[in-house]
Amino acid sequence: MKSIIWSRKPNFLIMLLVIVSFAACRKSKVEPEQAPAVVPLVLGPNTKQTPTTDRTFLTNDSLFLYAQQIYFWNDALPSYDAFDPRRYKTSPDINGYNQELFDITRFKINPSTGKPYEYSSTNPSSTKYSYINDILSNNPQPISSTPGAEAAVDLAGNGNDIGIRAVFYLTSNVAPRPYLLFVTAVYPGSPADKAGVKRGWVIKTVNGASIGASYDSEASNVLASMDASSVTLTGNNYADNAPFNLALTKASYKSSPVYASKVIIKSGRKIGYLSYARFSALTNFDTPSDLSLDPVFADFATQGVTDLIIDLRYNGGGYIESATYLANLISPPSLSGKKMYTEIYNSTMQSGKATILAKQPLLDAAGKIRYRNGVMLTYADLDYSSTAAVNNTYFNKKGSVNGVNNVVFIVSGSTASASELLINSLKPYLNVKLVGTTTYGKPVGFFPIVLQNRYEVFMSLFETRNSNNEGGYYSGMVPDVTSTNDTPTYPFGDERDSYTALALNVLVPGAATVASNKTSSVDARGVTVQSVPFNSANFIPLDPNSEFVGMIETRKGLK
Repeated sequence: MKSIIWSRKPNFLIMLLVIVSFAACRKSKVEPEQAPAVVPLVLGPNTKQTPTTDRTFLTNDSLFLYAQQIYFWNDALPSYDAFDPRRYKTSPDINGYNQELFDITRFKINPSTGKPYEYSSTNPSSTKYSYINDILSNNPQPISSTPGAEAAVDLAGNGNDIGIRAVFYLTSNVAPRPYLLFVTAVYPGSPADKAGVKRGWVIKTVNGASIGASYDSEASNVLASMDASSVTLTGNNYADNAPFNLALTKASYKSSPVYASKVIIKSGRKIGYLSYARFSALTNFDTPSDLSLDPVFADFATQGVTDLIIDLRYNGGGYIESATYLANLISPPSLSGKKMYTEIYNSTMQSGKATILAKQPLLDAAGKIRYRNGVMLTYADLDYSSTAAVNNTYFNKKGSVNGVNNVVFIVSGSTASASELLINSLKPYLNVKLVGTTTYGKPVGFFPIVLQNRYEVFMSLFETRNSNNEGGYYSGMVPDVTSTNDTPTYPFGDERDSYTALALNVLVPGAATVASNKTSSVDARGVTVQSVPFNSANFIPLDPNSEFVGMIETRKGLK
């Protein structure tokens, strides 16, 4: 199994997450070779790569030489001498490595935008997809999509925090920038979940101090307090203004990726709703089966759902096999045997000429080195051709939900990678509609390259395309129904939730409940002082899309 991937995501505006903490990824204890020999595939002059024992120079070399062979857009890279990797030596080393990787991603230009494929419009100084993880610095907390932050729950479902996904919503963008602090999600199994905290709560005081008057002067203290070992919160529930007052203590917990599921009946039609946080590892990869998804779809089948709403608004991706499994739960039996998607690597890898991969040991699901006939296997022993069976995935119906033809996906700028793969894979076969805002745009995936037994390098390595050869959604998927008014004021699946209401209206036009946009502002005494329509014109979410982004491939076939 390849190590878990956490890729960078744009900072959008100023998004801030309250929950911080993650469980460790499996790491290889094998020290990959550090001075890759120059291989015949390197084009152009290579006179500057002189013998050296300088560890930083060796890593600078490795980073570029790997990119020349395995980076998805390697055809645009210059020669070693022209790029001159050793000019990136700096202190600390990671700064130089990050700058080198950034510059590597600048060469291939997307003709539709005139900018690099990895250009991030919201954070031009950062890469959109590729990144480097310093294992020593981040272990055991893998990074989240926001550089410098940490994600809350890892893909194994491990959390270590209070379990609240809180987002600041400005009520004015003029200094001192007053705001409301909304609970936008609660992680199942967390201390907050066990205490009854709900999406739609507005936090008014933190450890007895009133908040909301000035984002500029309060935000950092609020986040620090909520990341402490314990915190006391008070406020009110948006829906009915009911007050809450509770103390939460940070703890380790296991969390399901299912935020919520239910069956909604509209005009006699039974609509299954699923809010899914991340594509966590399946409970049983070999079967396959999953203790989180299987009961949901068993209930859908029992109740006879005919349509689905899949809420991926905060889902940044995860394991490819989990996205595949969910597609097989959704699909009708008639799709079994039909192509779902193909993974496409660069021509160097497809032709088996990425010889540098022989320096990366191949690991199993337990993080152990794999052997064949007593010989250690490496990533060079894998088949990367687009015709290989392992790189072509076909539908194989799972579960008993058999009659669904209409699926509405709730999406946002945080919907990425494996989430987009799921959507793209179903489009050729089902009536798929999107509601929300344009998705992140990440049709590429990767596996880690380990350098110095310390740095995990995640370069864009392959692109996915559906059965119609459709993909390349680098600018994101544009919704069929666009709305920026993602009101964090009601629980997931509540018909008053703006996106849920829009999704229902797509399936049953005119029958959906229109979401209420009224919100109340409460002063420090808990007295309602004004009402403000809750819409995108009056409330400005500060980075509402901060979640990790990744598409992880673990199912690789040997040559």
